[in-house]
Amino acid sequence: MTTYVFSPAERPTVTVFASEQRFPVRRVFCVGRNYAAHAREMGGNPEREEPFYFTKSAHAVTASGATIPYPAGTGNFHHEIELVVAIGKSGFELDQNAALELVFGYASGLDMTRRDLQSAAKEKGRPWSIAKDIEDGAIISPIRPVAETGHPKNARIWLAVNDVVRQDASIDDMIWSVPEVIAHLSRFYHLAPGDLIYSGTPAGVGPVVAGDRITGGVDGVAELTLQIE
Repeated sequence: MTTYVFSPAERPTVTVFASEQRFPVRRVFCVGRNYAAHAREMGGNPEREEPFYFTKSAHAVTASGATIPYPAGTGNFHHEIELVVAIGKSGFELDQNAALELVFGYASGLDMTRRDLQSAAKEKGRPWSIAKDIEDGAIISPIRPVAETGHPKNARIWLAVNDVVRQDASIDDMIWSVPEVIAHLSRFYHLAPGDLIYSGTPAGVGPVVAGDRITGGVDGVAELTLQIE
């Protein structure tokens, strides 16, 4: 019988639409600069050489509707609305044509970012972890199973702060499509049930402060809300 020095942390889970079952989170992958206009606003050049990624801890996952504190160590806390892909089957070194077979469903998410710390890390050539892997920094709506939604196409992705729209685009504007991202990521990782892929954010990212209310979503998938205190 295994004994522990202290009780293991409970595994994070996400609500599934119209189900009493919950989706247990294994890993969180995030695609960087996957919309051309956002790449430009971040000072980069959009390109299709290869996608790149960063990760967040599973325990950064926080449900839509939450109230979270303004995080320590930053004076420039940014929102990024994203389509989230929930993986429900295992796969490795996949062809693009088989990639979508791994998808359990889709959700809307927020990749919250300490932008000032990210900018400082970029200037010094350092990792982004302290800027991206934030407690309560991976907000997610309930997951809508693909059997219900199909695979979203040409869907509006949007975000508003205090009812003022800041981000407004289509998921078809992604440089790397969902099947391309899944196939590419599977060259480096054995993808497995419980993995989440935050697929990138469109232009219009910006700061939030204590007291702000964020709303947003992907049409046909889900909406989300977040309160900053």
